[in-house]
Amino acid sequence: MAASQLYTKFARVWIPDPEEVWKSAELLKDYKPGDKVLLLHLEEGKDLEYRLDPKTKELPHLRNPDILVGENDLTALSYLHEPAVLHNLRVRFIDSKLIYTYCGIVLVAINPYEQLPIYGEDIINAYSGQNMGDMDPHIFAVAEEAYKQMARDERNQSIIVSGESGAGKTVSAKYAMRYFATVSGSASEANVEEKVLASNPIMESIGNAKTTRNDNSSRFGKYIEIGFDKRYRIIGANMRTYLLEKSRVVFQAEEERNYHIFYQLCASAKLPEFKMLRLGNADHFHYTKQGGSPVIEGIDDAKEMAHTRQACTLLGISENYQMGIFRILAGILHLGNVGFTSRDSDSCTIPPKHEPLSIFCDLMGVDYEEMCHWLCHRKLATATETYIKPISKLQATNARDALAKHIYAKLFNWIVDHVNQALHSAVKQHSFIGVLDIYGFETFEINSFEQFCINYANEKLQQQFNLHVFKLEQEEYMKEQIPWTLIDFYDNQPCINLIESKLGILDLLDEECKMPKGTDDTWAQKLYNTHLNKCALFEKPRLSNKAFIIQHFADKVEYQCEGFLEKNKDTVYEEQIKVLKSSKFKMLPELFQDDEKAISPTSATSSGRTPLTRIPAKPTKGRPGQTAKEHKKTVGLQFRNSLHLLMETLNATTPHYVRCIKPNDFKFPFTFDEKRAVQQLRACGVLETIRISAAGFPSRWTYQEFFSRYRVLMKQKDVLSDRKQTCKNVLENLIPDKDKYQFGKTKIFFRAGQVAYLEKLRADKLRAACIRIQKTIRGWLQRKKYLRMRKAAITVQRYVRGYQARCYAKFLRRTKAATIIQKYWRMYVVHRKYKSKRAATIVLQSYLRGYLARNRYRKILRDHKAVIIQKWVRGWLARTYYKRSLHAIIYLQCCIRRMIAKRELKKLKIEARSVERYKKLHIGMENKIMQLQRKVDEQNKDYKCLMEKLTNLEGIYNSETEKLRSDLERLQLSEEEAKIATGRVLSLQEEVAKLRKDLEQTRSEKKSIEERADRYKQETEQVVSTLKEENTLLKQEKEALNHLIVEQAKEMTETMEKKLVEETKQLELDLNDERLRYQNLLNEFSRLEERYDDLKEEMTLMLNVPKPGHKRTDSTHSSNESEYTFSTEIAETEDIPLRTEEPSEKKVPLDMSLFLKLQKRVTELEQEKQVMQDELDRKEEQVLRSKAKEEERPQIRGAELEYESLKRQELESENKKLKNELNELRKALSEKSAPEVTAPGAPAYRVLMEQLTSVSEELDVRKEEVLILRSQLVSQKEAIQPKNTMTDATVLLEDVQKMKDKGEIAQAYIGLKETNRSSAMDYHELNEDGELWLVYEGLKQANRLLESQLQSQKRSHENEAEALRGEIQNLKEENNRQQQLLAQNLQLPPEARIEASLQHEITRLTNENLDLMEQLEKQDKTVRKLKKQLKVFAKKIGELEVGQMENISPGQIIDEPIRPVNIPRKEKDFQGMLEYKKEDEQKLVKNLILELKPRGVAVNLIPGLPAYILFMCVRHADYLNDDQKVRSLLTSTINSIKKVLKKRGDDFETVSFWLSNTCRFLHCLKQYSGEEGFMKHNTSRQNEHCLTNFDLAEYRQVLSDLAIQIYQQLVRVLENILQPMIVSGMLEHETIQGVSGVKPTGLRKRTSSIADEGTYTLDSILRQLSSFHSVMCQHGMDPELIKQVAKQMFYIVGAITLNNLLLRKDMCSWSKGMQIRYNVSQLEEWLRDKNLMNSGAKETLEPLIQAAQLLQVKKKTDDDAEAICSMCNALTTAQIVKVLNLYTPVNEFEERVSVSFIRTIQMRLRDRKDSPQLLMDAKHIFPVTFPFNPSSLALETIQIPASLGLGFISRV
Repeated sequence: MAASQLYTKFARVWIPDPEEVWKSAELLKDYKPGDKVLLLHLEEGKDLEYRLDPKTKELPHLRNPDILVGENDLTALSYLHEPAVLHNLRVRFIDSKLIYTYCGIVLVAINPYEQLPIYGEDIINAYSGQNMGDMDPHIFAVAEEAYKQMARDERNQSIIVSGESGAGKTVSAKYAMRYFATVSGSASEANVEEKVLASNPIMESIGNAKTTRNDNSSRFGKYIEIGFDKRYRIIGANMRTYLLEKSRVVFQAEEERNYHIFYQLCASAKLPEFKMLRLGNADHFHYTKQGGSPVIEGIDDAKEMAHTRQACTLLGISENYQMGIFRILAGILHLGNVGFTSRDSDSCTIPPKHEPLSIFCDLMGVDYEEMCHWLCHRKLATATETYIKPISKLQATNARDALAKHIYAKLFNWIVDHVNQALHSAVKQHSFIGVLDIYGFETFEINSFEQFCINYANEKLQQQFNLHVFKLEQEEYMKEQIPWTLIDFYDNQPCINLIESKLGILDLLDEECKMPKGTDDTWAQKLYNTHLNKCALFEKPRLSNKAFIIQHFADKVEYQCEGFLEKNKDTVYEEQIKVLKSSKFKMLPELFQDDEKAISPTSATSSGRTPLTRIPAKPTKGRPGQTAKEHKKTVGLQFRNSLHLLMETLNATTPHYVRCIKPNDFKFPFTFDEKRAVQQLRACGVLETIRISAAGFPSRWTYQEFFSRYRVLMKQKDVLSDRKQTCKNVLENLIPDKDKYQFGKTKIFFRAGQVAYLEKLRADKLRAACIRIQKTIRGWLQRKKYLRMRKAAITVQRYVRGYQARCYAKFLRRTKAATIIQKYWRMYVVHRKYKSKRAATIVLQSYLRGYLARNRYRKILRDHKAVIIQKWVRGWLARTYYKRSLHAIIYLQCCIRRMIAKRELKKLKIEARSVERYKKLHIGMENKIMQLQRKVDEQNKDYKCLMEKLTNLEGIYNSETEKLRSDLERLQLSEEEAKIATGRVLSLQEEVAKLRKDLEQTRSEKKSIEERADRYKQETEQVVSTLKEENTLLKQEKEALNHLIVEQAKEMTETMEKKLVEETKQLELDLNDERLRYQNLLNEFSRLEERYDDLKEEMTLMLNVPKPGHKRTDSTHSSNESEYTFSTEIAETEDIPLRTEEPSEKKVPLDMSLFLKLQKRVTELEQEKQVMQDELDRKEEQVLRSKAKEEERPQIRGAELEYESLKRQELESENKKLKNELNELRKALSEKSAPEVTAPGAPAYRVLMEQLTSVSEELDVRKEEVLILRSQLVSQKEAIQPKNTMTDATVLLEDVQKMKDKGEIAQAYIGLKETNRSSAMDYHELNEDGELWLVYEGLKQANRLLESQLQSQKRSHENEAEALRGEIQNLKEENNRQQQLLAQNLQLPPEARIEASLQHEITRLTNENLDLMEQLEKQDKTVRKLKKQLKVFAKKIGELEVGQMENISPGQIIDEPIRPVNIPRKEKDFQGMLEYKKEDEQKLVKNLILELKPRGVAVNLIPGLPAYILFMCVRHADYLNDDQKVRSLLTSTINSIKKVLKKRGDDFETVSFWLSNTCRFLHCLKQYSGEEGFMKHNTSRQNEHCLTNFDLAEYRQVLSDLAIQIYQQLVRVLENILQPMIVSGMLEHETIQGVSGVKPTGLRKRTSSIADEGTYTLDSILRQLSSFHSVMCQHGMDPELIKQVAKQMFYIVGAITLNNLLLRKDMCSWSKGMQIRYNVSQLEEWLRDKNLMNSGAKETLEPLIQAAQLLQVKKKTDDDAEAICSMCNALTTAQIVKVLNLYTPVNEFEERVSVSFIRTIQMRLRDRKDSPQLLMDAKHIFPVTFPFNPSSLALETIQIPASLGLGFISRV
């Protein structure tokens, strides 16, 4: 189909946009060839006329269908072009929060600037072993593909990570290395992967810095080779670095920083060890303050310094070397502060005693004067002489900076060398995976030498990338045998030739550097002359003669020539280097050693690879006067050589590409800037990959997938049996142009756009079918609706018409009656209206005539009054005129008089100026002065008179004052008397007033009482009436309350039952958790045990020496060995590997990490064991105390307590011994840390061997001592009870039981041991049978025990008193609580009081019931134990009698078997026992366990036959009272089962068979133990077969632990079998064919959903489950255990399915949800068929069921969100959001989930407290239980088949 035919109405296209780069639009009409304008409708609602280019007439890019948007692989898009790629990335990044996308062979990674939970170990496990196309894009998928190809193809791999600064290259590389470290399986044995990851902090601190684009920008490139051995486990690594940005050491742009290490040093300057560096704040140093941004937000440089030092220590850099590194770095900082003073234009000096320089010289250990001299001078050497020339200030500053850069570069190389040494492995490397973290294409406003080298490297990498992509395309076409033409792709070889060929830019640059007077300007002119107008890729800027432009593959870049020569030469004065080489600081000369071993300008390795050259700092040997400069390579040449070596390495490997994209420049999380993204996509080659793919056949389908997807476009007659021919026929009809597709061997190849066309045809066909279906259904619905409405209308019409007729007749009758009524009514109304009108007219006339008369009268009166008013007004006007005239005349007169007065005033003024006038005035003044004088005289006279009067008054006053004083004193006396009298009067008055007040109050009270009495009478009457009314209401309320109380009681009972059920569930959960923890410990123990066995085998193979004491001798074991044998096995299996894993002759180094882990594990297990032992002691004390209270007389005790005490002491001594050995081992290993410490003959080796032998010897000695002790106890019983009395022996046993203190037991044990040892020497000196000596020793021991008994009784009394005090205190607290509860209840209303009392009563009864049940259980246990002890003692009495007879003579011993004691054997009936000889035990174990074939036993014999046989043998040994035989048989059985499972542990039938038999053996031990709890279902005959002599409860625990281990192994086996089937059968296979069409996929094809011969289906899973079930049933496994296995299997199926669903975007669709629900229903049907519905297996599938429902439910409105939140209670919030983000429509009719809906879900679920983990733990194993299942099979009826080869045993 022609491309122009696709531009029809409603087709969507992309048009360029300056802001959004590309904008989507829709065609408003069809395009016709020749049209110059397209009418478009933009998404924002505007219409646009888009003009086509008249020259090219290119149509805008078509937009892909919605179902292809958001694809995992960009090559899956039908239309491959820039806007489609950009839109797909934006949708995935913004809407789905997916940062990874495939683009063919490239993984595009967009930096989210946010921590995402997608890098955990569960995600790593999910991607491990998966095909790259089967999972969603991820860096782990790329790493897994590289790891898998390395193992499969035996070819080295490379992962090339590139991108801009801040795009996330370093993080991606780190995650790739973390993946290799996790999946390679080396984590459990070596720390190599930790060292590889630990190199990152070091390299980041010395090679990363803050830039304007990135806070942690790598300023160098690195290539890390991770080495693997033949088993593909990490054994080492090697690092190569490229082009360190040395200029950053001396200069930083604004808002940038120097390398992190400098700021880390300054932040840690206050540390004691850094005081000698004399550092300070970063602002104090010139090299760290230029950028003005010394602090990075959110980064603590001091903490980062600690991490750096920790990483250095882990990589083996000692503290001395670390301090040396810090000294050199601090010296660089101080060197930057060295200042110069100009003497003239050509010379300069340094100020004397310059502090920065002196600090630098002190740190570097060089001479101050010499360094000062050579910083200001340089040496010039000619052919004959050498000159010392001063240099200018600018030159000195540049030389100082060059020296600082050179020192830093050398230090960088030294650190890289040591990192490589730490990562180097002595084991031969089999293969490697390289991770290249290198800078991407860079272009800035000012581009210099560094950007030139970076872009040159990217040109080489892009060329390699293009060739690789083209090669893959070509291989695919050739493999499918389709004709192909050469694809025209961009070849950047011309650009590379321009840079590196002869007379290229680098060649001319090196040549100019050799010229004595070469400058940047002359070099630029040479470039212009050589390449301008000759090479199309080289241009010259218009406005500059010092720059040039290169057309790179990504963009044009303008480079400034300034600084190119200096940076390329990297000049450092040789004299300064010589000064540094003469340093006393030993580390500094190491940096400037001969550079023959260097491999790059900035790095070194120790792996023996072809070296890259470094800058020589020391001249090589040659003729005299030859300088280093003559042999020094330029930086450009070194970089070119290192780049060529890198390309050789990459070309020799299979490359994998990761392109990191920076979405925005502001580091905003999940913000996408289209402009920046497009720039990077163009620069990193992604669009070139798309272009190459689009030029060929980008869309590829298998014939089956094409047939499944486009079956709807075929007719029935077109479908043939040959799918390939069918597809060919259909395609020829659908696409006439055969060039648009090609048919391969297995695939169909389509040109770009053809899949979109086919999708359009498919959607049109489906739409037409939908329309036809809708049309038919709608017509049928409307027809049914019409007929129903017609029938209803006819019925309605019939009733309506009858009703209308009746209404019409009624209307006629009413009309006639109404006419008559109207006639009379109208007559009446008219008559009445006439009368009212006549009366109204008369009234109106009378009122109108009166009104007119009154108006006439008012007019006459108004005229008369108007005349009077006129008269008065006219008079007023005449008077007013007169007054105004008079006023005017007076005013005129005033004006004239004023004029005359002014004239007079003028004359008076003239006269006033004359002399006479002044005289007149003075005369008047003299008179006034005289008058004033007279007034003053008069006033003086008055003053004198007043003074005289005043003196007289004073005299009078004084006399009067004295009189008054005397009167006052007299009055005061009288006043006091008056006060006294007044007080009496007042008191009397108060009393009177009080009495009056009381009287008034009494009167008022009397009145109020009377009033109240009246009111009370009234109120009482009212109350009586109301009470009568309320009485009836209360009766009703009482009945209602009684009913309510009954209901509340029922509700409370129900709530209590619910609470009880919930508490029971919680207790069950806690029990399961505890059980799970215990079983995990068992799993860990079994793993360590297997590891121990493996190490033993390896040790045996290495040394070829048998282990001393390794095999256990049965004769040295006691009957209680099982306790400490299995309880101390953890310590043994963890300690012995440490002592046995020694190097062979090849000197394989000791695995120190494993040693430390095992050592730590031993310590933890010892602590747990001690805690459990303390708990056991405490429980025993409680039991003994309770027995002392209950029993009034001493009870007979069994010998078990003696053995328990001695056994506990034995365990403690064994633990102390192990701890001492571990301490000695630690001490020996900590003395030396060199690898030689583990060589044969070394101290650590000798200690390990000694520990190994001593442990075995000590174990044998301990067992012998226990045997001796046991025999001694038996001898004491015989000696103390010679007359068949048990009095003294009972006292002795009670004394042993009452010894609570471990020290007392130890003392008694040591005394008995010494007694045993001494008995061997003087036994013959006593009487002939030693009886007296035994009695004497027994009495001595009894005395000792009695002394200790007194103390123990005292302590027990004290404990009882303390317990009583505690009970009293508890009773007080209970009393207080009851009182408080009573007070609270009294304050409550009646209803609440009743409810509270019921609640309290129920709680009290429940607690009492629980207490009584506990007491009952304790009493039952005590009774059972006492009965057992009675049996044991009864047996012992018989043994003592037999023992006494044995001591008489040997003849009697021989005759003993014929004594009447064997009378029961005379019975002919079989007793259900099997007899075998001791020497036949190994043969029994071999035939019954080791060589038994489970398949034959399960089919031909009864289930559990081996378990029955073993138990019958145990019964016989118990009958003989042979403890050694019992112990030996059980131990051999357990060890043999373990051996079989280790050998054939991957066979399900074997594991199932022995799990069934182990459980049956365990049930037999319980059923025939003699305990009442296990004897309820036994027959009387079975009760007779119970064990009589031995309590094997300890062995039951060991067998239970063994069964748990076998169960866990069974789960692992079935998981390994099921795991390959689950994803294919549950997700990929279409059980319901045709429901989910296959979507177009990209280059990385997924596993086909069509069932091929090699694929698994749901039927495969069901068949496998049925196989498991049938095998378990054949083996006679307990039904409850089968249910637990089924539950575990279904959990594995559900967890793996859900995990893959959460990691696969293509599986999250509506149709896939239907498939999953159907598959789950089939699994449930299987459960019903097997009667396993109550096993809890269905509940484990609930998360998967809810995920499938989530895919199918409606996801639009808030109600939908609420329904989803309530429905998905088994899914976590992260899982729900992930499914919604991944939901992808398969057809156009489905809709995507909006971002707002997902946010609504998140808001509703924000309060839900669940795990943030995304994936389920598929490795989780539910705790297993083994419910007691007694057998009804009688032991005496069991027959032993001859096929088992057990003819040496006989039935008894």
